[in-house]
Amino acid sequence: MDFDLTEDQSLLADSVRKMFADGYGFEQRKAYIKSAEGWSTAMWAQYAELGLLGLPFAEEDGGFGGGLTDTCLIAEQMGKALALEPWFSTVVLGGGFLRRASAELRRELVPQVAAGECKLAFAQVERQSRYDLFDVATTAKREGAGWVITGRKGMVLHGDSADRFFVTARHAGGQRDHGGIGVFMVEAKHATARGFRTVDGGRAAEVEFDKAPAILVAEDGLPMVEAVVAEAIAALAFEAVGCMDIAHAMTLDYMKTRQQFGKPISSFQALQHRAADMLVALEQARSMSFFAVQAAADSDADERRRGASAVKVQIGRSARLVGQQSIQLHGGIAMTMEYACGHYFKRLTMNDSLFGDADHHIKALADDGGLVKAA
Repeated sequence: MDFDLTEDQSLLADSVRKMFADGYGFEQRKAYIKSAEGWSTAMWAQYAELGLLGLPFAEEDGGFGGGLTDTCLIAEQMGKALALEPWFSTVVLGGGFLRRASAELRRELVPQVAAGECKLAFAQVERQSRYDLFDVATTAKREGAGWVITGRKGMVLHGDSADRFFVTARHAGGQRDHGGIGVFMVEAKHATARGFRTVDGGRAAEVEFDKAPAILVAEDGLPMVEAVVAEAIAALAFEAVGCMDIAHAMTLDYMKTRQQFGKPISSFQALQHRAADMLVALEQARSMSFFAVQAAADSDADERRRGASAVKVQIGRSARLVGQQSIQLHGGIAMTMEYACGHYFKRLTMNDSLFGDADHHIKALADDGGLVKAA
């Protein structure tokens, strides 16, 4: 697989990097967290201006025709900046469903999303479901010519700021059946969202639907959900690499300046070995992130699931090693809220838990079932 970026991709990554360098310092980020939205509306406008919100959508729908690699390059810069805005929930998750929706829905919503006027969210997790995509108790019933949704969803990323939700709901079968799961779209005004701050400073919500009017996106929705989640895992892998890259660089800089016994701690061989282990884990994760893009494009659903599970295992292991070593090599300073290193570890921990942590996916691979077949 060719890991070299095209000239356009390099320019894209550089432009996003410069945007965050100008507007996303550590102190600025803390101010964004304390704002009413929990993220920066000014930065969101810049996302739209740079075309980051319309990048993965087809040109005929009002987007810019970018591919998954382009999206993932943005995700890597998001990880480096510890960005708070609802880009992942809107463009990767919600956008993944919107790209697969009807032409009519795409024509209506893609221009709004690209302009930053419509924010999307994916409502899938339920209290009993853990990481199983097929465990759905929320119900969808026909009412007249349309559908209504009833149920509760948890850990909906940026659910408190979303304008529309893509929701998994069951229209047939039992709670853990693989069939009978549809994907629906519900306007936020028909749902009740209770927002909260996540451990890494982001936003999520508990969302309740009580006979909420819904638009059917896919009646046999589980294959669509799997495909979107595979793309989301690829983006999360790149975001984790961005976090690990900065955590590793911060740790090396600290080791060169921290003095012990009259010399920098970077001169101690034992600590050099630990820094080298961090680099190896980072590069393993970087290679696996590119594999994630390839795996997400696999037309064989079973191979795609196995690939996504393998990615989550390696990214989770690398993130834990890099995060723990960065904290330990920094000493007590890394445990303070005033120092950025600990915040990168929080984002990596949050990242690992989305769509199944490393332990879950090891079991999934052992059972040879990937994301959906694991029980």
